[in-house]
Amino acid sequence: MVDVEKLTKVLKLEAQDGYQNRKVMRGLETFITNWVTLSLKNNPTPTESRLIEMVADRLTDYGMLLPTARVQAVQAVLEASAFVLKGDRELGPGDGVKPSPNSSQPSAVSRQPTVNSATQNSEFKPNPPASLPEINPTTQNSKLKTQHSIQSSPIDLSAPIISVKGVGEAYARLLEFIEVRTIGDALYYFPFRHEDFSSFHKITELLWGRVESVLAQVVDKTVTRTRNGKEIVEIMLSDETGQMRAIFFNSKMVYSLKPGAQVVMSGRVERYQNNSICFKAPQFELADHELLHTGRLVPVYHLAGPLKQQALRRLIKSVVDRYAESLPEHLPADILQRNSLDGLAYSVKNLHFPPDIATKERVRRRLAFDEFFLIQLGVLSKRHEWQDERPSIPFRPDPGLLDGWYKSLPFELTDDQRGSVYSILSDISHEKPMRRLVQGDVGSGKTVVAATALLAVMAQGYQGVMMAPTQILAEQHFKGLSRIFAKFAESESAQVRQLVPRLALLSGSVKKKDKEATYAKILAGEVDIVIGTTAIIQEGVEFNKLGLVITDEQHRFGVVQRSTLRDKANITNPHVLTMTATPIPRSLSLTIYGDLDISVIKTMPPGRKPIKTKMVHPDERDKAYDFIRKQIAKGYQAFVICPLVEESEKIEAKAAIDEHARLQADIFPDLKLALLHGRMKPSEKDQIMLAFRDKQHDILVATSVIEVGIDIPNATIILIEGADRFGLAQLHQFRGRVGRGDAQSYCLLLPGDELSEAGQQRLQIIEQSNDGFYLAEQDLKMRGPGEFFGTRQSGVPDLRVAGLGDTDLLELARTEASQLFARDPDLLGYPLIAKKVSQLWSTEGDLS
Repeated sequence: MVDVEKLTKVLKLEAQDGYQNRKVMRGLETFITNWVTLSLKNNPTPTESRLIEMVADRLTDYGMLLPTARVQAVQAVLEASAFVLKGDRELGPGDGVKPSPNSSQPSAVSRQPTVNSATQNSEFKPNPPASLPEINPTTQNSKLKTQHSIQSSPIDLSAPIISVKGVGEAYARLLEFIEVRTIGDALYYFPFRHEDFSSFHKITELLWGRVESVLAQVVDKTVTRTRNGKEIVEIMLSDETGQMRAIFFNSKMVYSLKPGAQVVMSGRVERYQNNSICFKAPQFELADHELLHTGRLVPVYHLAGPLKQQALRRLIKSVVDRYAESLPEHLPADILQRNSLDGLAYSVKNLHFPPDIATKERVRRRLAFDEFFLIQLGVLSKRHEWQDERPSIPFRPDPGLLDGWYKSLPFELTDDQRGSVYSILSDISHEKPMRRLVQGDVGSGKTVVAATALLAVMAQGYQGVMMAPTQILAEQHFKGLSRIFAKFAESESAQVRQLVPRLALLSGSVKKKDKEATYAKILAGEVDIVIGTTAIIQEGVEFNKLGLVITDEQHRFGVVQRSTLRDKANITNPHVLTMTATPIPRSLSLTIYGDLDISVIKTMPPGRKPIKTKMVHPDERDKAYDFIRKQIAKGYQAFVICPLVEESEKIEAKAAIDEHARLQADIFPDLKLALLHGRMKPSEKDQIMLAFRDKQHDILVATSVIEVGIDIPNATIILIEGADRFGLAQLHQFRGRVGRGDAQSYCLLLPGDELSEAGQQRLQIIEQSNDGFYLAEQDLKMRGPGEFFGTRQSGVPDLRVAGLGDTDLLELARTEASQLFARDPDLLGYPLIAKKVSQLWSTEGDLS
């Protein structure tokens, strides 16, 4: 006897709840699957069989239906159930309501086989993963509008994860390991890959070494113990073509696998005794349940702490089933249609649990577009706020001054340097504040470009600031600029204009008494150019007339630091120039510095000798040490970079300490070695680098924390241990620590004992090229999305879905964001987008 009353009761509750799919744990589709399976076991009458077929047809994929389709499906089944309960007549093929065209659902009849578990030797097919509706805005724009108009009220994405049914306080604490604290966090905690367990094969069709899925029956189960007490559980599986084993190592894992059970198993096929086949610790699920861990594209999530993959997957499935469909669509219909993008709810569901690879890539494209689009709107908004909230002072240096300046320089500017200077001087000649980034490879001559901008501001009675991330870099800039401006002060052009640049240094090494005197001079306008570290933004520093702010290696500064420095200008906005020696691919610069105009200095000043780079095999280590000793005997210095250790900075520091001790005791006992690692205080690092610069040490042993931009002209050789563990961009930055003087310099790359093919390829590329921009592009291609540059430190929201290789998609999103922003810069007509942008940037601040 089929329990039609129970079906009717559940469906009426669902209707009373507004078709929200929350009255049944794990969704109505789970109840339907179980109800259909149980009903088929209870010898249904012909009328009941037709009802079961209709229920399978209409409701198996209920969680994936659009709201209108849900209403029609539930009402159709309720109407048919009423006929069965009354016994009026038999149901025919035409009974009920046909599936709504809005659902885009293929008929479930062809996908929902009739199951009769009583006949155990007959072929049994499991319920496959739910087929998902296809949403193509290009051809179904009206469907999107319909979906939006009847959509349920938006969910509270900020609701704590503990509000999800089944999540207790203990598990909520575990989820904090992966920073999943709210419903929104769970919905957007996307898998980093999927295991393809979607194709089923018969046992005799399985191939060694392949990842396969089988549907079989458990026919036997044996448990044995090894001499050390470990359990080995053998499960014998059978289908109509043959038998195989599944091996497990803990009987608790397979408690539910009892003889007679129908099971789906997915895993790698391995050899067993007598050339038979087996699975070892495969994923499995009973075949009468909805498949989640097997028989489909199975999501794999990043884990941390004691979290387990299957438990996390079940939680996210329940959250997606319960809440994803209520996600409000924030993108306008015309953008969706123009770019052939799927709806938000559909995309979130299917990036977690896609029915196939094509759907996965299509929805990934939609969500990647989202990220780029919102980031671009954010940077456009911040640029708008910066440039329109208050004007800047226009600076127009006279041509005679510039001619004298260029003549006073001890070298000719390169074409790239001249182009950058021209762009900067053009920018600062307007009231709209400049926001420009100068990218220049190591040693390309960014400092003289910055000095020219400072001169233009100083010539009109305003002050300029250059802020560096470390004391040694600040002192380096101070000495370099002092030399350049002292030479200029001797020129006729400066003397005619009575222009004598006055520079001051503010850093942690400056004594308190001297600092206070410098503060007073800055406030009185007796200092033209201030160079320093974050000491510049301390409370006591007040400017007379601040016109230009320059930050070197600006991604090293926090948002608050940059904003505080900018606000020192009081009434007007200063012009802002940022510099970086990290060559950045165009796609990445659009993401990180999307609100800045960009100048690139690629050509190197004449006379620079290319650094000779060579990969050294591990068995040639002693030759590398001999070469270092010969360089030091000539009066030069050397760097030794320790391998990257990913576990923690503490472990990496310990490894560096051990390596320093080994080199000092066993390899270079007669030389002076210094040590630098990330666990040291900033003041300790500065002291060591200053001592090394002053030739108090022969060799500096350092971890990957070695500072960008440190200028040690006497260092001519760098040995990079474990070089294959670093990316090309970082290797290039390490290499840039040498080659700063007139002598020929060398970079030795020493890989680890187990050199991978990709690692070898990276080392061969950097051996052949000194072009940082070429290497940056190659690095981005090889290392993949999100690994090239830590966007978190740059003040830009993380990319969860988009890849930095998605250049075309980035350009598309940038174009759409620019067009929308031009129409409505305050996003007043797009409240959902405005909210998204605000949330995305709420803790990130600006990029100035």
